[in-house]
Amino acid sequence: MPKPSKKPAAADRRSPCPVACTLDIIGDRWSLLVIRDLFVGRTRFKDFSASPEGIPTNILSERLERLMQSGIIGQIPAADGTKRLAYELTEKGRALGPLLKSMRDWGLQWEKGTRALLNQ
Repeated sequence: MPKPSKKPAAADRRSPCPVACTLDIIGDRWSLLVIRDLFVGRTRFKDFSASPEGIPTNILSERLERLMQSGIIGQIPAADGTKRLAYELTEKGRALGPLLKSMRDWGLQWEKGTRALLNQ
């Protein structure tokens, strides 16, 4: 069961614009890559830190916490039965799928030499 999240209050937002609000949550250099990794089946801290982009572990920890507080991901027991926890997308996080797919398609069309991890 995911931990309860602390949702940002409207007063914490820099603007009521939905684009600005979305960017405040996922518009940094790393958050969408963590979300991408969850979509392709990565679930553990070590999986995220092994991604080819090389996210520093201190930043990864902060991004995971921020994504949990925003209600985009939750923690679950690891599938291998160890005491370590894994991460999963919540309904709110899974709703980002079309955005990631659009970004993938744009990159494949306009940026030569790119290839997709997310093929759905």
